[in-house]
Amino acid sequence: MDFLKMDKNMFFSIVNMKLRDEFDSMEEFCNYYDISVEDVMEKLNSLNMKYHKDINQIKML
Repeated sequence: MDFLKMDKNMFFSIVNMKLRDEFDSMEEFCNYYDISVEDVMEKLNSLNMKYHKDINQIKML
């Protein structure tokens, strides 16, 4: 699955679901799918979203 090329809403929904149900951190998620944390954070910024480490969730700004 190429998360970085996904539609904004699909990205938001699927990644949050994965973080909630399968992974304890963004780093763990990225390692599993072999994508860089920096690339994910860049995508989040471009979509006006932010990852909140304390709750392990992405939120729209």
